[in-house]
Amino acid sequence: MRKSKFSEYQIVKILKAVEGGRTVVDVCREHGVSSATYYKWKSKYGGMEASDIQRMKDLEAENRKLKQMFADLSLENMALKDVIEKNSEASSTQGSCHAHGQRV
Repeated sequence: MRKSKFSEYQIVKILKAVEGGRTVVDVCREHGVSSATYYKWKSKYGGMEASDIQRMKDLEAENRKLKQMFADLSLENMALKDVIEKNSEASSTQGSCHAHGQRV
């Protein structure tokens, strides 16, 4: 995802300008953003303060990190289960040979 050239503070300032009575067209023209970008920001950040946006971004980053950790641990868990299963099968096969007096 491409990083915006606008900081969280600037995005909030742009949204607040429209809330303060200016038109979307005027504010977008002044800041060089499309109205589609404005409405995307409004749906994502509407009613937030700059500190709220930063907190949300921090939580999103932490969520991505935790999801990656979960995926890594799940793969490791599956690999360990495969090893245990193979060792279990090998020992049960080995045990049946000893029961019949045969050497492996």
